[in-house]
This record gives sequence, C-alpha cells and structure tokens, in this order.
Amino acid sequence: MIKNKALLGILFYICSLVSVYSCTSQKDTDSDNNESKAKKARVIGYLSTDNFDKIASIQFCKLTHLNIAFANPDKDGNLIFNGDIDAVIAYAKSVNPNIVISISLAGGVISQEQATNWSFLIDKPENRPAFIQNIVNFVNLHKLDGADVDLEWDAVTSGYSGFVLELKKALAEHKKIITAALPNNSRFENISTEALNAFDFINIMAYDSTGPWTPDKPGQHSSFEFAKDGINFWHKLQNVPSEKLTLGVPFYGYNFTYNPVTSSTFAQIVEASTQFADQDEIGKIYYNGRPTISQKVEFAAENAGGIMIWEIAQDSFNEYSLLDVIHKKYSSLKIKTTKLCGN
Repeated sequence: MIKNKALLGILFYICSLVSVYSCTSQKDTDSDNNESKAKKARVIGYLSTDNFDKIASIQFCKLTHLNIAFANPDKDGNLIFNGDIDAVIAYAKSVNPNIVISISLAGGVISQEQATNWSFLIDKPENRPAFIQNIVNFVNLHKLDGADVDLEWDAVTSGYSGFVLELKKALAEHKKIITAALPNNSRFENISTEALNAFDFINIMAYDSTGPWTPDKPGQHSSFEFAKDGINFWHKLQNVPSEKLTLGVPFYGYNFTYNPVTSSTFAQIVEASTQFADQDEIGKIYYNGRPTISQKVEFAAENAGGIMIWEIAQDSFNEYSLLDVIHKKYSSLKIKTTKLCGN
C-alpha cells in the first residue's frame, strides 16, 4: 500500500512536470505562431540608374525590396547595365541588411534595337537557355536576390511566357525570386496563366492612365479609383491571390499646362511650395499628395500584399516624404514591413 502511494506520488510528480512543459511549449508555440501570423507587407522601390547619385538620401530602412532599373540584352544575350550596381547594393545592404534586391529587366521605354534583341532572344526557344544563364550569372555575380521582368506592350512577344517559365526554373534552382511589373488593368495576350502564376508577386503599375502620349486628355493619372480598379482586375478577373499583388504608386506627376506634356517629381512639386504636399493637383499639374498615398496604403493593407513605388528617388527627402507616409501608415495599422525605423 505504501509502495503504491509512493508510486502514485512519483507518477503525479512526473505528470506535473509534463504538464508544465507542455504548457510552456504551447505558449512558446503560440507566441511563434502569433509572430508568423502578424500581418506583413512589402514596400518596393524602383531605383533608376539615372538617380544613383541620390542613394545617400533614400531611407532604405523603410523599403523591404529594391528593384534596380534597368538592364537590357545585346544581340548576343549579354546583359548591359550602366552604373555601379555593386556600390548601390552595398550601400542599401549597409542600411538594411534584410532588403531584397532584384535587377529589373527591360523597362517601359526601350529602343527599337533593344526590342528587337528581346524578341530574338525569347521568341526563338533555342536562344533562351544561354540568355537565361546570362541573367542568372548576372544575379549571382552581383549577389542579387532575383529578377524583375518589366517587358511591356509590344515587347511582350510570343516567347514571353516560355521565357518566364524557364527563367523561373533557373532562378529557383539558386533560390532567387522572379517578379513582374504589369499594367493596371490590362493583361497582355501573350501571358499565359502558367506564366502569370510563376511570378512570386506582381507589381501593378496603377498610374499613367494619361500622360504625354495623350496631351488632349489632361487629368489625374493615378487616382484612388484607378488603383482600386487595378487590384480588382488582377484579383477578381485574373484570379491572382491578393497577397501576390503589389499596388504601384507614383512619386511624380504630369504637367498638362503646355504641349508637350512634361513630368515633375514630387520633390520638385514640394519645392515649389510645401502646401502642395497635401494636394493632388495644381492648375493642370496632377500627382498624388500625402493624403492620397495614405489612402492607397490603407486600401492596399486590406486588398494587396504591399505598395510599390516608381520612382523612389523622386521623393521629397524631408518631412514631406511620401515614403515616410507609407512607412508610418503601415506602422499605425500594426502591419510589419521592414521592422526598422520605428516599424
């Protein structure tokens, strides 16, 4: 009887230890799960080679991703890039070690020669392997995290989808990402569903609904409604998961006062008068001020995976910064972006 009581006591003690351990482990697991379930968002900035001289002014601690623009192939499939990309990467990483940096390919404005090179290299299946290897080599050489495909309109030729799928496979073997910049509410006919699904995420260019190419149509080129239309188009009509969509916002505007229509950076607009920072138009100049950018972030927080910026160096690098608006808005919504600079 005493032995049985002793045995029962030992068993009770062991069970208590197990129970305590289980509870502790469960709390740790719950804490880990809560952290992983905490809402997160991408903040992607495109940086043009024309603006490499401004990198010291850019707050890379507020960007999760950086797309360096642009690289294009010569006729032999060698990537041509103008600028000291390694210096930019080194600086951005020194500020934000976790920033994801990709090389952006092509661009919205390419020469006829560049367009011909692209068509030759991707439309002929036999030309793709060597070209894709050159892209992978470029990514690895410069210690990049992936490639962003920004072929647009007539440059989206018959070989686009085959190229994307083969590039995806090659990059995945090196644990690199592939993304794309696509129009707000148009899907090029040469983009197959398989190719669309291959992208890790898609940057929606929710701007340029009008511009220098339509001088007789002055007005807002990047309205809030236009942004909503873009998200709805890609999510509801093209069945892209909302978390794979990144809503593009402009850090520039168009001046329709005279013909030809010209563009102005947000920095130039604010420099003219700080009161313009909270407006969306001045006469016939149309852009996105701080309230509209904040409204778009709030919409993206519920309907997309993040915000994309064209172009990050066009920001006003002071208390009127649009990037700061994006960063603070996500932080106020308790959404993690970089976990730096107060986020």
